Amino acid sequence: MWLVALVAAVAAERVAELVVSRRHTRWAESQGGVEYGRGHYPVMAAVHAALLVGILAEVTLADRPFLPALGWAALGLAVLAQALRWWCVRSLGRHWNTRVIVVPGTALVSRGPYRWFRHPNYAVVVVEGVALPLVHTAWTTALLFTLANAAVLAVRLRVENAALRLAA
Repeated sequence: MWLVALVAAVAAERVAELVVSRRHTRWAESQGGVEYGRGHYPVMAAVHAALLVGILAEVTLADRPFLPALGWAALGLAVLAQALRWWCVRSLGRHWNTRVIVVPGTALVSRGPYRWFRHPNYAVVVVEGVALPLVHTAWTTALLFTLANAAVLAVRLRVENAALRLAA
């Protein structure tokens, strides 16, 4: 089934993110970087993994159909979200991370999408969390991920904003 290939591709992309993040973590630590909010990270990772598992489970168990008008539009949004995510990663350079690590004495990045938005990557996650499940009408997964992600983001944004204030 092509949906399995799509979810596998997104999972592979997540692994690539973790590789980049680990490299950036080593750099940040070598520069005296400080990690904040370590406690929410496992929950965030579990919510993101549950999105991928939930898509496949819902489509299989609830026999969700592929509706072309919805599916193709959602796939387009999901692909656009990936492009925007990597624009965020490139714009932040070594400062991008899946964790909240601040290197003291560094200025906030104001290039790329960060010229207009403080946290564009989180907007990408919100769009992807709705679009990816709707590629194959997994609306329950889209709804549950959106609710869980909202709770995670409430914590994450509070932690990240406080960390950035301390570093400034």
